[in-house]
Amino acid sequence: MLDWFQLASKKESRMIQMRRDMHQHPEPSFEETWTHNYILNQLRKLDCQIEAPIGRNGIKATFIGAEQGPVIAFRADFDALPVQELNDVPYKSKNEGYMHACGHDGHTAILLGVAEIIHEHRHLLKGNVVLIFQYGEEIMPGGSQEMIDDGCLRDVDKIYGTHLWSGYPTGTIYSRPGAIMASPDEFSVTIYGKGGHGAKPHETIDPIVIMAEFILSAQKIISRTIDPVKEAVLTFGMIQAGSSDSVIPDSAFCKGTVRTFDTELQTHIQTKMDKLLQGLALANDITYDMNYIRGYLPVHNHANAYEVVKQAANEMHLRFNESELMMIGEDFSHYLKVRPGAFFLTGCGNKEKGITAPHHNPHFDIDERAFKYTASEFLKILEIEQVL
Repeated sequence: MLDWFQLASKKESRMIQMRRDMHQHPEPSFEETWTHNYILNQLRKLDCQIEAPIGRNGIKATFIGAEQGPVIAFRADFDALPVQELNDVPYKSKNEGYMHACGHDGHTAILLGVAEIIHEHRHLLKGNVVLIFQYGEEIMPGGSQEMIDDGCLRDVDKIYGTHLWSGYPTGTIYSRPGAIMASPDEFSVTIYGKGGHGAKPHETIDPIVIMAEFILSAQKIISRTIDPVKEAVLTFGMIQAGSSDSVIPDSAFCKGTVRTFDTELQTHIQTKMDKLLQGLALANDITYDMNYIRGYLPVHNHANAYEVVKQAANEMHLRFNESELMMIGEDFSHYLKVRPGAFFLTGCGNKEKGITAPHHNPHFDIDERAFKYTASEFLKILEIEQVL
């Protein structure tokens, strides 16, 4: 039995360097040309079958074992965010207005490190290992479904994935059986009134006031129409209206998100929002447009795969914890609809180093010591699944 942590530790500097290379060249979802080519260049040094592109811009690398054993897949995403980095570090983003502010550069560096370790021990493979490098996780519809449609899970028996998480300390693993992450819906609403002079509101139909009424009333959908023991979130993140202090505009616009774990609640909230707007239209002589986009499916871990994640963490002497339900979304859920598997969170926060900024923040960073823990967790999963 190999010491996976020791092997992962030997790759630590290599994984850190690859992460920093990618961190300096962040690219937005569905436009990851440099990153795609960088990953390909690393994989071409290894003894694996490469399929690219899968979907628009994805990569599938398969390490084939000598025996006909299980086929286990791991996934990493590699897109960045439209965030201007404010960290003063040597590996700071070189692409103005873009940053790896969610850790996807770390996910990819870890999986490339795992790939090198598998390559170096490929004679021990009893089954196949499939590594999926996915584009476009941050923006719906996401890259996962396109890659699935293009065959990335062909012949795969199980799939596992992780997300580095700055809210948890380095050296910890978090997961849970069943639902772990929500479905992240998006909506936008435009209310059309009648503009005019701010001194003569009686001659107008003020869309700002009506929008304010809609926003306040929508909060009651969660607090007064849903069982308090069920999880749901409705958040307004953007409001736009008007351009002058003395002009009532013709229209007002807002955007927001709804987070749920089941389709009945999802439908209930969408229906209630539309009924509320219908009532406001009738009472105020306005018209409106509502665009409601259903997001990724909830991430739902399969019980057996969750137990494998837990066992691997315990055997690697990592601090395993059962995760709370999280209202964030992840298109890893689409893989779990097609194949059994599990998703887990790997701590990468470090208060002593000042690495505490949340994800999608311009000061976000990673305690890179987390890479060896994550890589050893993946390798231990392969051992438990009897692939290595």
